[in-house]
Amino acid sequence: MAVGTDRRQHIVLLPFLAQGHIIPFLALARRIAQRHPGRFTLTLVSTPLNVRSLRSSLPPDSGVLLRELPFRGADHGLPPGAEGTDSVSHGLLFKVFQASASLRPEFEGLVAEDIPREDGCPPICIIADVFMGWTVHVARQLGVFHAAFSTCGGFGSAVYFAMWLHLPHRHAASEEDEFGVPSFPETFRLHLSQTSPALKNVHDQDPRVIFFREQITLCCSSDAMLCNTAKALEPTGTALLQKNTGVPVFSIGPILPPVTRSSAGRAGKVLGIAPEACIEWLDAHPPRSVLYVSFGSQNSVSAQQMLQLAAGLEASGRSFIWVIRPPFGFDLKGQFRAEWLPEGFEERVRSSGRGLLVRDWAPQLEILAHGSVGAFMSHCGWNSTLESLARGVPLIGWPMAAEQFYNVKMLEEEMGVCVELARGLVQEVDPAEVGRVVGMVMGEEKGKEMRRRAAEAAEVIRVATREEGAEKGPSLAALEAFLESVQKGTPATGNAAA
Repeated sequence: MAVGTDRRQHIVLLPFLAQGHIIPFLALARRIAQRHPGRFTLTLVSTPLNVRSLRSSLPPDSGVLLRELPFRGADHGLPPGAEGTDSVSHGLLFKVFQASASLRPEFEGLVAEDIPREDGCPPICIIADVFMGWTVHVARQLGVFHAAFSTCGGFGSAVYFAMWLHLPHRHAASEEDEFGVPSFPETFRLHLSQTSPALKNVHDQDPRVIFFREQITLCCSSDAMLCNTAKALEPTGTALLQKNTGVPVFSIGPILPPVTRSSAGRAGKVLGIAPEACIEWLDAHPPRSVLYVSFGSQNSVSAQQMLQLAAGLEASGRSFIWVIRPPFGFDLKGQFRAEWLPEGFEERVRSSGRGLLVRDWAPQLEILAHGSVGAFMSHCGWNSTLESLARGVPLIGWPMAAEQFYNVKMLEEEMGVCVELARGLVQEVDPAEVGRVVGMVMGEEKGKEMRRRAAEAAEVIRVATREEGAEKGPSLAALEAFLESVQKGTPATGNAAA
């Protein structure tokens, strides 16, 4: 049932400048619009190029408005036309974070002047990315509700926040040294090798530490935190996130793209293979016999690791689809060189029908939904993780950055749906170990149990977002409770507490 008000009220959403953040924000806006048609005006705000990309793929009846904020990346040391992490090299990623704060004056003008002039009143709520914590100040100045939206999971977010706030790894001497994390149980330990490259060798006065601490601290003063997960999927993680931040956490996910949207339309990218051709190739393979390999839109392995992975995949005897990009350190959008793969590798796997190599982009949603796919070798970014679990596909983890290391730890140790193969970009990868792990995950012993647990996770996700019947799923109920708090101006309570 719609929450009650007679006047259409405005919610403004501001994601961070990365496709992995923009896509869940858009999916959240669409979910609210579809559940409450005519109840809210939903406006998603971003930079001109990001808005144009979204507009080209957004259905006219989506119920979501798009607004542009002027952005001059070159003023912050970014290449011409760069308006997000997807269009810069790894060495420039932090400049995107710094540059995102320059949106504040224009954003303030939009919510404090433009929208009140058009609507007759300010927006009722600002939903902003956790990396846009400065929006808390804007909300307080206007006296409107503020919610921070973490597009990551509960556990990954909780660990990520604690790592930046406390830097507990600073005294670890080697990659295998263990350390505890403040505000986590004493039994929770991490290795230095499980920290993001951005976190290594930092100190309290490092600009990255100052920036992330400020954004996280501001989000901890928000009225609510939305998390892209289901409470039943991550009961420990969501409870830790609420306890450690002190903010009511609403587990409203998984927020996934509509099943009717293709991978290409979702990402606004040109695929390296037609979905029909990919499905035709998969149709020729038995159930659960194909390994899907992809490390996300902004990641690639090193040149040496790429050769080792290729040798391991070929020796494994398993069929696979591999989304390949130039190795780390090269232009990920550049031409792929034959020297980065073993001599004759692509021709051998193609002629045998065992391997399909896709340049740049593949229809990931369609691939994971196909019955021939038995496992997903992934960086375990949260969006890819949810897309895999929603389809009951177990994972082989190779985390590389951000909270991916913590996702893999939870997926393997708590959920039993993942086996970690490697960490980061410096580890040597034994081709024999690749074959062993692939065989184990896709086999009939450990693999069977992992598939059972992945199927359980898929059912948790289905129930959490259930629309049919009188009783809505817990994640949808949490979203309704959040919207009710926003409209009534009452204190939020969240649904993450144990």
